[in-house]
Amino acid sequence: MSAITTVIFDMFNTIAQDDHEMWHQSFRRIIDEQGLDTTPETLRLAWDQGSDNFRKRRIDPDEPFISYLDGWADAFARAFEDLSLQGDPKAASRQSIRDLAGRPLFPDAPEALSILSRSRRLAVLSNADDAYLNPVVARIPATFAAVVSSEGGQCYKPEPGLFESMLHQLQADPSECVYVGDKQFEDVKGARGVGMSAVWINRRSEPTNPDLPAPDAQIRDLLELPAVLNRLR
Repeated sequence: MSAITTVIFDMFNTIAQDDHEMWHQSFRRIIDEQGLDTTPETLRLAWDQGSDNFRKRRIDPDEPFISYLDGWADAFARAFEDLSLQGDPKAASRQSIRDLAGRPLFPDAPEALSILSRSRRLAVLSNADDAYLNPVVARIPATFAAVVSSEGGQCYKPEPGLFESMLHQLQADPSECVYVGDKQFEDVKGARGVGMSAVWINRRSEPTNPDLPAPDAQIRDLLELPAVLNRLR
């Protein structure tokens, strides 16, 4: 294997936190701002159905690209209709995006990125709209050689086009890159599909899906990554 010169990161639930409680707070905020007669739990369950449809649509190569702003607005429109609520779907989607833009970093991320930046290039490749990805990137105390979003690339992981766009921007060969992400389907499969090594940051110790490509390594914490990269090299 070639020497690893570049580490490319997923963002949410890899570098930045994005958990159920944070979304609960977003749904509470939407309800309060729009004066909706429901609970965060009820709205979330209804929204999840539309969000699942959006998730399937965005990995269907026959479907046109749709941003998170529009995909989540469609999910809110369905949820409001199912719950007989007079809500504003677009405003709810914009609130979700504003909240995502403020997500905190994992405590291990700043130190790990600082260590890695001493010897390797860093980059970010994320399924995200620029409106919430870029503000998080701006708060990270590290320099990134490239930042590619699904919105910028007009496709979603694990489609190879997004990874190929990153490789083009970096002028890098896949063999010198490692991709680090929290999902076996989007991240491991996507990276392996273009010839990159893949490290699965499996913070919750989820079981490996044998029907998907296996990662080259698994970690629970980004501070484990420098030693893993030395072994992969």
